[in-house]
Amino acid sequence: MFSSSLCPPIYWGRRRRRMLPLIVLLLHVSAVCSDSHSMRYYYTVVSAPWSGLPEYSEIGYVDDREIVNYNSDSGRYRPKVQWMEKMEDGYWEENTQIAKGNEAVMRHNVRTVMERFNQSGGLHSYQAMFGCELRDDGGVTGYDQYGYDGREFVALDTQTWTYVPTMAQAQITAQRWNSPEVQVGERNKNYLENICTEYLKKYVEKGREDLERRVRPQVKVSGQEKGDTVKLHCQVYGFHPRAVDVKWMKNKDEVHSYETTHVLPNPDGTYQIRVSAEVTPKDGDRYSCYVDHRSLEEPLNIVWEPEKSSVWVIAVVVALVVVAGIGIGGFIFYKKRNAGYKETDTSDTSSVPNITANA
Repeated sequence: MFSSSLCPPIYWGRRRRRMLPLIVLLLHVSAVCSDSHSMRYYYTVVSAPWSGLPEYSEIGYVDDREIVNYNSDSGRYRPKVQWMEKMEDGYWEENTQIAKGNEAVMRHNVRTVMERFNQSGGLHSYQAMFGCELRDDGGVTGYDQYGYDGREFVALDTQTWTYVPTMAQAQITAQRWNSPEVQVGERNKNYLENICTEYLKKYVEKGREDLERRVRPQVKVSGQEKGDTVKLHCQVYGFHPRAVDVKWMKNKDEVHSYETTHVLPNPDGTYQIRVSAEVTPKDGDRYSCYVDHRSLEEPLNIVWEPEKSSVWVIAVVVALVVVAGIGIGGFIFYKKRNAGYKETDTSDTSSVPNITANA
């Protein structure tokens, strides 16, 4: 029999607090952000081996840049960028031990949630995401969310600092975490509003040259004729940072009906995105791809000219599929917090969440 209680997350800091990551995402950014910074951690556990992937993993990001990684195959907490290798003595060993503890709790939690769904076998995933964003205006946003089998399970409301269930099977977890005896949300408030941003500032300072570099986007437009209509494609690639605004314009008006990929990572640390729109051109119509990015002094407007349309877009689409496959180190994430957790004394070198309670 599985235990019926889920372990709450514990965040790190001078005194480890409960914490867990949220859903993955690589979401499309439709507007150019200013110099804000974010830090996110994703925890993922699967109930059984699958496709050669680790059964458990922890991945940390700063501004969509993977900085640390732990998984059940390597059994070690490791840096993913050169500037993280300069962390103080003891950092990697301490966080490795914390990650091992998290792994045990997450394995317990996926079994617990399976029981809630009356599932005794099969492949299932339990995920968590937590983190914070420090905006350029000084404001702070924190998040702590969990999911099961790709669906949202429970999430922290940072207005009331209580957990909100998004499916019936999560109600017992939310009730426990919100109970007067436990108050997981209130305990996580200090981490999300203070400790998380302290570490974020520390990491940004170490990796500023990498995180804040600006690379101009390259843009190509093309069109595929389909009878009276034309499918326009705007491929924007090789840009950094990730935030970008891309849209099709008809004369001086925005084309509101369009398709877009997520902003996908390239192997060199830059990004790419493709935005397409199906239109019916008429005499006098002028279509252009509008691109705004932090690296540009002025937005770009690349005009589509029918005679220049070519099959190069096919190669671009294929490349996107390949990159998407690589980038689907996508996370599923969610985790829960429950009664019965223990605080663990740790030093300031701890930057990974420590989970010690059942869900």
